[in-house]
Amino acid sequence: MEEVSFLMQMYVQYLRQERATMMENNIRFRQIGRWDHLPDAVLEEVNITLEQTRNNDGLTLVLALNYGSRAEITDAVRQIAVQVRDGTLRPEDVTEETISRHLYTADMPDPDLLVRTAGEMRISNYLLWQISYAELFVSPVLWPDFAVEDLHAAIRSFAGRSRRFGALDRSNSLL
Repeated sequence: MEEVSFLMQMYVQYLRQERATMMENNIRFRQIGRWDHLPDAVLEEVNITLEQTRNNDGLTLVLALNYGSRAEITDAVRQIAVQVRDGTLRPEDVTEETISRHLYTADMPDPDLLVRTAGEMRISNYLLWQISYAELFVSPVLWPDFAVEDLHAAIRSFAGRSRRFGALDRSNSLL
């Protein structure tokens, strides 16, 4: 519990320190995850940062806090179930888009690239729905040491790929 408290304090400090940088660089801040059970101090700083950066239209910085993809999908399904129960949505009208609209990232584009550091070959319950067509890049570099040149390597790798979004690429087929 002491470690979680320390991390929450770090997050509050980070938001306070970086808010001006976000404003100077036209960065919009977003946070995904469950908000319940977060300390009041965290919620206060998050809300201040959200409000101050909401009209910024440059890059969007999305931080996941108290986040797990299974929890996100569970929350979305519960919201949809309530709509079905209340008669505002018919079960046969539930589509992939319906589910996407109920995720924490509803108004954000799906990621195109997922970078895993430290040579990890798993996705770890992170944006499971949203990364279904993302390209994966695995770097042996540990996260604290991941630098600009490592990011550039990931982007170069991504730029050289043929994205198919689930379709077959017959040009490389063995058939």
